[in-house]
Amino acid sequence: MLNYKKYKRNPVVDYPEREWPNKQIEKAPIWCSVDLRDGNQALIEPMVVEEKIEFFNLLVKLGFKEIEIGFPSASQIEYDFLRELVDRNLIPDDVTVQVLVQCREHLIKRTFEAIEGIKNVIVHIYNSTSTLQRRVVFKMDKEEIINIAVEGTRLVKKYAEDFDGNIILEYSPESFTGTELDFALDICNAVQEEWGPTPEKKMIFNLPATVEMNTPNVYADQIEWMGKHFKNRESIILSIHPHNDRGTGVAISELALLAGADRVEGTLFGNGERTGNVDILTIAYNMFSQGINPELEIEHINEIIEVYERCCKLPIDARHPYAGKLVFTAFSGSHQDAINKGVQAMASENNPYWEVPYLPIDPSDIGREYEPIVRINSQSGKGGVAFIMDSYYGYKLPKTMHKEFADVIQKIAEKQGEVAPEQIKSKFDECYINKKEPLHFRRCKITESGDNEDNGNDTEIELTVTFKGEEKVLNGCGNGPIDAAKNILSEAFNLDIKILDYSEHALSQGSNAKAAAYIHLMNKKTKASTFGVGESSNITRASIRALVSAINRLEFSK
Repeated sequence: MLNYKKYKRNPVVDYPEREWPNKQIEKAPIWCSVDLRDGNQALIEPMVVEEKIEFFNLLVKLGFKEIEIGFPSASQIEYDFLRELVDRNLIPDDVTVQVLVQCREHLIKRTFEAIEGIKNVIVHIYNSTSTLQRRVVFKMDKEEIINIAVEGTRLVKKYAEDFDGNIILEYSPESFTGTELDFALDICNAVQEEWGPTPEKKMIFNLPATVEMNTPNVYADQIEWMGKHFKNRESIILSIHPHNDRGTGVAISELALLAGADRVEGTLFGNGERTGNVDILTIAYNMFSQGINPELEIEHINEIIEVYERCCKLPIDARHPYAGKLVFTAFSGSHQDAINKGVQAMASENNPYWEVPYLPIDPSDIGREYEPIVRINSQSGKGGVAFIMDSYYGYKLPKTMHKEFADVIQKIAEKQGEVAPEQIKSKFDECYINKKEPLHFRRCKITESGDNEDNGNDTEIELTVTFKGEEKVLNGCGNGPIDAAKNILSEAFNLDIKILDYSEHALSQGSNAKAAAYIHLMNKKTKASTFGVGESSNITRASIRALVSAINRLEFSK
């Protein structure tokens, strides 16, 4: 039995005046990517300088205006990477780079050496403030912890005096979620008093969920409480840095935005320590799905995946939101049928808004148009098979035909598992298009008689067929070419058949366009029925081929 009594509940916030539950996300926050620091340090094989540069260029291309590039005082690789960005002039004027440093003078001095020549820099200092870390790691009281933060701020201020570029201070009370709110406020106020931000030159307070410790609503309460109790709130950018220990990193971020957060630090696809940092792309795509501009250029997700997987040496899970290979794929028969009907409704209703069951966004909007929305296995149904035939090959199977052909594919799926679109089309050709034995239509000659009024048997037809290899020329009449062909074939081969339904459509456009014809045929004695399909650039030939296909399937397939 799990020893659940080994653990105690983390405290919630007594905050009945909370306002965030009644709010909605209205706009994108300030995005800050920490892939090159927090993400990189969590990799089994950290990126080398050239990989970091490629990743930095990707982040710039995606539209990130704030990018944490590393811990330049911590290692030579980090330092060299930053200098490469400067020496090769790779930092755009509208991009602010962020560097992380502990509150120690030699590290801060080294950091300022690293950022020499950069126009806009966020210097991010931090120290841990939680009750647990104060007691176990640092063995310091609250006043000593505050002194570390204030001294770090003072040192940044000192070195910033001789720096030519623009410096923004960011302070993080690391392990914020395990810190008493009143103490977190005290240490932030002390830092703010030392730095002296103004509404024109703000500073950043970053309140990280360094470790997720409670349900998302508790983090939202903490963020709103801090935001309402900061001195000179108009001089502060309230930032969050969520991790995903409880699997709710996206949820705590979205609720924190409701609670007043201005800025989000995270990574592409959620790479980071333990279960990862918050996935910025998921939050951004969530906003996009609600009609909010995410203010990132993220419409080509496959390109993002390609660079990410190559540089980070980590695969994207098949079920990862938006990015996974299977997230826009339906195997369930009922889901496939609903998607099929939804796509058809969008086309027929001319709806300006995307509304398709089981597809929260149009996959093509993020560059997923070449990937299958519907995949067929033993769990699939008639709607899915019909969707494949339409979306891949242009065959709009009559609704009454869906089950007949789906049953054929179902038997294959039960034996082998997933059935590829190419195999479905091949089976369709085998069962319908190429069903030319023993009866094979060769050619026809049609003569219209009468005054073109609908007076009955006014179409004469000469039909040439082969039956078991023997050629026959048959003559007869009927009310139109299909009826005439049916009458001739019924008399010649002693068939008692009835056409239940007929439909046709163009398979392509242009002067050489092909048409597909479908005939639902019934044996009047046995009541058995089946479909036949024919195709040709001539609709009459396509229709007669469909009739012959149906006769072969219904009468001669024993």
